[in-house]
Amino acid sequence: MRYLYKKTLLGSARNLRKNMTPQERRLWYNFLRLCTPRFRRQEIIGNYIADFYCHAAKLVVEADGSQHYEPTESEKDRVRTLYLEAQGIQVLRFSNTDVLKQFECVCAEIDRIAKSRDGFVL
Repeated sequence: MRYLYKKTLLGSARNLRKNMTPQERRLWYNFLRLCTPRFRRQEIIGNYIADFYCHAAKLVVEADGSQHYEPTESEKDRVRTLYLEAQGIQVLRFSNTDVLKQFECVCAEIDRIAKSRDGFVL
């Protein structure tokens, strides 16, 4: 099932794929692009662009920079997470620091959750 999305976000999603943060780049090239189940980068879901999305597991993975911990951004993230959860999608958030300093643990957690979700069959 494909989710409805704002077509005006297509350009932004393409730009974000071309200009990933170092942490997103590390997650993608060193883990998620080869992961089973399959993930996609900068996937548009509704009015939002998820850093990484796995359709089979209905799982979004976000790499959050320091701006996500400011009150206004934190509230936007909360609303976004509520929207995604209403679509049956689980959201995993990792700080950029975790991606840099605890990369193996982050990957293990993503792998564990993705493979435990109902939609994924080994």
